[in-house]
Amino acid sequence: MALMTAQEYIDSLRKLNTRVYMFGEKIDNWVDHPMIRPSINCVAMTYALAQDPQYADLMTVKSSLTGHTINRFTHLHQSTEDLMNKVKMQRLLGQKTASCFQRCVGMDAFNAVFSTTYEIDEKYGTHYHENFKKFLTFVQDNDLTVDGAMTDPKGDRSKAPSQQADPDMYVHVVERREDGIVVCGAKCHQTGSINSHWHIFMPTISMGEADKDWAVSFACPTDAEGMYMIYGRQSCDTRKMEEDASIDVGNAKFGGQEALVVLDHVFIPNEYIFLNGEYEFAGMIVERFAGYHRQSYGGCKVGVGDTLIGAAALAAEYNGVEKASAVKDKLIEMTHLNETLFCCGIACSAQGFKTKAGNYQIDLLLANVCKQNVTRFPYEIVRLAEDIAGGLVVTMPSQTDFNSDTVVGRNGETIGEICNKFFAAREGVSTENRQRIMRFIENLCLGAAAVGYRTESMHGAGSPQAQRIMIARQGNIQGKKQLAKDIAGIKD
Repeated sequence: MALMTAQEYIDSLRKLNTRVYMFGEKIDNWVDHPMIRPSINCVAMTYALAQDPQYADLMTVKSSLTGHTINRFTHLHQSTEDLMNKVKMQRLLGQKTASCFQRCVGMDAFNAVFSTTYEIDEKYGTHYHENFKKFLTFVQDNDLTVDGAMTDPKGDRSKAPSQQADPDMYVHVVERREDGIVVCGAKCHQTGSINSHWHIFMPTISMGEADKDWAVSFACPTDAEGMYMIYGRQSCDTRKMEEDASIDVGNAKFGGQEALVVLDHVFIPNEYIFLNGEYEFAGMIVERFAGYHRQSYGGCKVGVGDTLIGAAALAAEYNGVEKASAVKDKLIEMTHLNETLFCCGIACSAQGFKTKAGNYQIDLLLANVCKQNVTRFPYEIVRLAEDIAGGLVVTMPSQTDFNSDTVVGRNGETIGEICNKFFAAREGVSTENRQRIMRFIENLCLGAAAVGYRTESMHGAGSPQAQRIMIARQGNIQGKKQLAKDIAGIKD
């Protein structure tokens, strides 16, 4: 099958029997729901750009499995150049959507599971690697979007999966049959879950022998029997359901998506199982997936940061302060922070290496440094953007007020005329354009897009402490101590 177009992707979602719930009710036509559709548009952009010849080198690549041209989001990285092109592609999509385009988790899961299954088979003589290669070939041939699902609810985080009062706090096997397994549990905060054709489920922590039933990885279709999603709320999300609110939304076309994914006795055939009880490899999948996904943030968050920097510069221009030295300095600092994140994403890619399975893995230390910076720098970029834009970002009347013909003034002025008069921008800039840029900044800093930019920068791909643990492991402090001893002439 050829690469799907954006419209073909959207049409393909209508063919699924995905079960979606929101505000306590089942949503039958979720594809066209005003709160969900912007996130679908974001994923559609990954298909649209793959059709554009000017982006062909970034968006498409030759499959290592079939030799066919595929979307890079379904690719197994074959070189450090592939790893760097991944980051560049993610920056491009962040620039085009100013939001989360949701396919990164699947791509990162592909590469982590591919290399890990090879090593499981090497030790145990299992067939997980062949299972995965067949599945990924199917995904590539059909240009599918696959969600990578890792984050379990966890319950009491001081206890292992097998020690939980409720075993469903981690996805686990409840029945092993000759033809497959039956699983129960849930995954939280799942980016792009509803918009995906398939899911790959992975463990979320390292496990011991008592946790064998929780050491499981598999693929299943999004509309599998017993699987359903509960849509996650976002700040200002119901603005998308209001009439005459396209400006108030801030980014009316694009948006992110998170959901709680529930598995209620879902059957998984043998051919879609990639880990089933080999508990000592759970940590390997987690570490590799986390590394790839922390690399991703050096691309996607940078692209979104580009749009926020541009919006802040426009706000300064509309306010008539773009020549002020303090404003210029703030924009320089925002750019410096943003490009530093990009440097980290490129660096961990350039230092990548070939795994036993043949695909390329990033430098884990630098990937964790990349994500540690992402937990900080976007917050400062947001602060500076809000500083430049001013308080109107959070105090502006609604679009309905700006359009209102209700008379309130002594001389017959309407609410709309009053709003347009007192919130006018500099000469030559319409009040509406000032409205639009303020709402766009609000959306990125505080609204729905903040889920995919500010807050996700903190918790996506693991919380800050998770990266610090990996930095401690990978930092080679003993080796650095020896360097100092050698130069200082210290002999033990």
